Amino acid sequence: MFKFFKKDKEPKNLKEVLKQFEGLEKEVEKISEGLENLKKEGKFSIQKMGIVRYNPFSGVGGDQSFSVALLDGNNDGVVVTSLYSRDGNRVYGKPIKNGSSEYSLSDEEKKVIDKAVSSKIPNSNDQ
Repeated sequence: MFKFFKKDKEPKNLKEVLKQFEGLEKEVEKISEGLENLKKEGKFSIQKMGIVRYNPFSGVGGDQSFSVALLDGNNDGVVVTSLYSRDGNRVYGKPIKNGSSEYSLSDEEKKVIDKAVSSKIPNSNDQ
């Protein structure tokens, strides 16, 4: 944990107490700056996710194909689609920028992106 006061040096007068508080103020400022940096950097980590399973080939097999969207706080990221058939499996990845892609998206990919964009990961402010 934090050691704000060193046990071997207790303040003897008001001047020393004020000096220790000044040191604490500097430490709290450093911690606050670090926290702000973490908040900024965290915006670029995966914060939103969606998955949709489906059967792209009616009448054949089950819901073994899927699309997954992984997005950051700016709705940038990737959508990965796996299409399963008897002949094999194909996997596609498409970049996502601000919730959309420069590549054409299937209905399932659009759905999973919308699902991810509207998802919310709980944070300490929600509790």
